[in-house]
Amino acid sequence: MNTTIIDILGFIAAILTTFGFIPQLIKIIKTKSVKDISFGMFAMFFAGGSCWFIYGIFINSMPVIAANFTSMLMNGTIIGYKIKYN
Repeated sequence: MNTTIIDILGFIAAILTTFGFIPQLIKIIKTKSVKDISFGMFAMFFAGGSCWFIYGIFINSMPVIAANFTSMLMNGTIIGYKIKYN
């Protein structure tokens, strides 16, 4: 299969899965409430995203690198708010 098509598919998947955290992050920022947010879930997701990010570097895959770097930023922000507002 054409590498360009594969990369496009990877970027589409990355955008959809990564930016799925935006509604949660916006809600946290607006309400300043993290009562129903699981710290463990976001910590595990951050750790997993970190591993995927490093893996992406090793295999030189921009979709994997970009998606997981962005996920780490968003999840890290949510974890920071969880710590701040708890």
